[in-house]
Amino acid sequence: MAREALNNARGAVRYAVALGAIAAVLSLAPSSVSAAHRSHASHHGRPHLPAARPLPYPQLAWPLEISGSQYAPVAWADIAGWSEDDHLLPYKAFRTSCRPIAAQRKPPAEPKALGTSLRDPCRAARALDIDDGARAKAFFEQHFLPLRISRLGEAEGFVTGYYEPIIDGSRTQTDVYTVPVYRRPSNLFVRGTSQNSAGLPNKGEVFRKIGRRKLVPYYDRAQIEDGAIAGRGLEIVWLKNQTDLLFTQIQGSARVRLEDGSTVRINYDAHNGFSYTPVGRILIERNIIPKDQMSMQKIREWMEQNPDGANELRRQNRSYVFFREVNLSDTDEPSGAQGVPLTAGRSIAVDKALHVYGTPFFIEGDLPIDSEQSKTPFRRLMIAQDTGSAIVGPARADR
Repeated sequence: MAREALNNARGAVRYAVALGAIAAVLSLAPSSVSAAHRSHASHHGRPHLPAARPLPYPQLAWPLEISGSQYAPVAWADIAGWSEDDHLLPYKAFRTSCRPIAAQRKPPAEPKALGTSLRDPCRAARALDIDDGARAKAFFEQHFLPLRISRLGEAEGFVTGYYEPIIDGSRTQTDVYTVPVYRRPSNLFVRGTSQNSAGLPNKGEVFRKIGRRKLVPYYDRAQIEDGAIAGRGLEIVWLKNQTDLLFTQIQGSARVRLEDGSTVRINYDAHNGFSYTPVGRILIERNIIPKDQMSMQKIREWMEQNPDGANELRRQNRSYVFFREVNLSDTDEPSGAQGVPLTAGRSIAVDKALHVYGTPFFIEGDLPIDSEQSKTPFRRLMIAQDTGSAIVGPARADR
């Protein structure tokens, strides 16, 4: 299913299963878990354990609790939809993620729960040429142990649907196109990262330099919208309105359709250091849009009908995203935060602080895909290849 079909799909997910590589589960790399792209599970009694393997399992008390997250083993046969899924597409996405992982000379010093576990299965995947779903399914079952993931004290996870907007724009400012899309400013600093980095973290403190040494927090959305960095030659393209820009920033990429018919592709490059505040949540809290009717389209409609209110609402989200222009054709998929091309319907964004790029996740739930009120069964193996400032927690995902 193309990502566009998942536009505005958000809902509770009964559980997400992360496929922790056997080596990682056995070695239990030192951890303070950090997780991502989505779901959650309630623990109903002691789960059925997978069949014994010819490896020395440690004596562990299940569920394993790490930094506010809960990990519990589950049998492959007990994962709803596992056998019916097409495993070849996620296998190919996994191999794509494995390019940088398999090239590692030694495991990275990851502080995450499954942080050092992917190198060996990645090397195995890169050495194989699998071309059918049955063999791909067998590969995951041979090289991974499924673990049910949830946040402590919660029964469900949360999944949202990613899409790449196609919006009208211009290379120059006109009477119609008045809102700039900015590239990363040269005076934006993140401690511990180089100014030449291809992309800066989407979390943490961000500063601007005053004089030679003084660092202060970077401008927030209101200051930037009011012109704090205007006139510095940072404009990549110009859009029709701030709403188009806001949704582009939420998604992290876009295809900008120019007046001559050509397309400019833009991807996330940096942010201003302020935490993301969902404008949809504010509209729900203010009783403007009911929670069960919330969607991007509803937000856009309200903003178009209430321009003054939209300006105030938008500025409640002080976070601001900067972009870079990328050399992709109209048929190429955008790249995620891992730096590899995303796979339509099989890539997910996860909490980078908790999860490692390349980790397979099986997501099972009923989502509003066919319509805003529908509960469409969703059972799919997906690969963590992206992240986002709104993607926070062990059972939280965006696809």
